[in-house]
Amino acid sequence: MTGSAVKKTGLARGMALLACVIGISLLHYLTPLRLAMLHDIFQRLYYIPIILAAYWFGFRGGIGCALLVTFCYAPHILFQWGGHIAMEMEKYLEVILYNVVGGITGMLSQQERTRREQLEETAKGLEDSYRQLRSQSELIIRIEEQLRRAERLSALGELSAILAHEIRNPLASIRGTAEILMGDGAAANRDEFLEILVKESDRLNRVVEDFLRMARPEPAIKKECDINYELANIVMLLSAQAQGEEVELDFAPGEIPAVTADPEKLRQAFMNIILNGIQASAPGGRVQVTTGFDSQSCSIEIRFCDNGPGIAPEAIGKIFEPFFTTKGSGTGLGLSITRKILEGHGGTLEVESAPGEGACFRVRLPA
Repeated sequence: MTGSAVKKTGLARGMALLACVIGISLLHYLTPLRLAMLHDIFQRLYYIPIILAAYWFGFRGGIGCALLVTFCYAPHILFQWGGHIAMEMEKYLEVILYNVVGGITGMLSQQERTRREQLEETAKGLEDSYRQLRSQSELIIRIEEQLRRAERLSALGELSAILAHEIRNPLASIRGTAEILMGDGAAANRDEFLEILVKESDRLNRVVEDFLRMARPEPAIKKECDINYELANIVMLLSAQAQGEEVELDFAPGEIPAVTADPEKLRQAFMNIILNGIQASAPGGRVQVTTGFDSQSCSIEIRFCDNGPGIAPEAIGKIFEPFFTTKGSGTGLGLSITRKILEGHGGTLEVESAPGEGACFRVRLPA
């Protein structure tokens, strides 16, 4: 309420209390003394305005109303009950009790009011703190969204720059070959230059296709899949290439349960890892594929280990980044696509390697 409304309410309550005390006092003065029972009732009625005054106005209100009752009731005791010593002492004790009740009730009411005001202040402070926290949380959310947007734009810019670099090299080769073919002295080596054009065009197309495969999510068609069966087929398909590279390709299947997955995507991921192992191995090397079941994590573990030159420590943290490659003819997207496929199946891809001791890629898939 406003200040004027509070003042009006307080004035109305004060006038009501005054009228109540005067009314009860008039009942005392106008009622004959022989009706002692009525005087006892009127005497108790004084407690009503005293308690109300204490509740409405606190300690001062309770004491003030009790003093007003004393002022109005004392003449009645002195002049009308005078001469009745026992009765007069009882009335004076009642007057003292009025003041005690008014003071105690007013003090308790004032303490309760003070406590309520403190709680209201605390609630107001908490509400202000809540509003501040809410505004700060909204600000943090907006900042996080801006940071995520900035990270996406940064990653997009980095990928675009790397893609442009990867495309520029075969384009330069194609342009140079085309300029030679346009010259007069290119007829003798025409087939060789056309072969270069086709080779560089294929390389350019491979870079674009791998980039799109990594950037564009493809719908997964998941069904029950036998990992050992898929790996056996891949090993059989790549065995001829491994023999051509004079690399031994070995598969040691373990007892594993079937999984729900997209077999086409898993074949692509496993083939990328095995091809990397074959290409990294020197003649006479070996690539071993093993499967097993980890009962503790309830997952299938697939290991692809080779005895090639291994991965340099500074390159281990980068081999899963797009376009990072240590091979001159690679696009650097194979392992990145492989990791994305496995993570899409709830799995993980990790690598352990030491220079000169080969590399071991470990795949975990939930069973």
